[in-house]
Amino acid sequence: MARRYDTNDATDRVTGLREAASAVRRGELVVLPTDTVYGIGADAFTSEAVADLLDAKGRGRNMPTPVLIGSPNTLHGLVTDFSELAWELVDAFWPGALTLVAKHQPSLQWDLGDTRGTVAVRMPLHPVAIELLTEVGPMAVSSANLTGHPSPETCDAAQEMLGDSVSVYLDGGPTPGNVPSSIVDVTREVPLLLRAGAISAEELRKVVPDLEVAN
Repeated sequence: MARRYDTNDATDRVTGLREAASAVRRGELVVLPTDTVYGIGADAFTSEAVADLLDAKGRGRNMPTPVLIGSPNTLHGLVTDFSELAWELVDAFWPGALTLVAKHQPSLQWDLGDTRGTVAVRMPLHPVAIELLTEVGPMAVSSANLTGHPSPETCDAAQEMLGDSVSVYLDGGPTPGNVPSSIVDVTREVPLLLRAGAISAEELRKVVPDLEVAN
């Protein structure tokens, strides 16, 4: 039976974050608010939990799960060949709605799907998400919807779709917006905008003037 906590209530927030952290450590799934939409998350280093996440969404391994982190410093242990331009993007837009696709450390013991040696990583601008990520470390997080359905802006919408496949729901009220994060590939010499989202190409080019845009 899924448990739900109102993170706008001080007592419920403390209990909910504690229960969500425990669930993640047990390899279970949680739903959390972010600065874009609600996400469904699992411990990034528990392969079975990530597989359960993909199953809950009805999503294949060909669409690997992004990773959310609570601090830019966490990147040092996750990625390799991270360019100066990539760090400049981090400095300018994190925490926020920018996902960076980078080469992950080959020594990492995780299975996020068919990633071809890369990871899509982001630090969200949401206090509840950051508090949970700071407590448990990197989480595999995808939008908390069934594949093909709209991404949820409320906890109700997420729970209607995902039900008891999730152990803990953290209800932070409606999310600030439903525009997804922008995705930039920084594995290349010249960064490539793969998906235009909350941060426009024009804004990104203030930091990376040569930014290329995928067709």
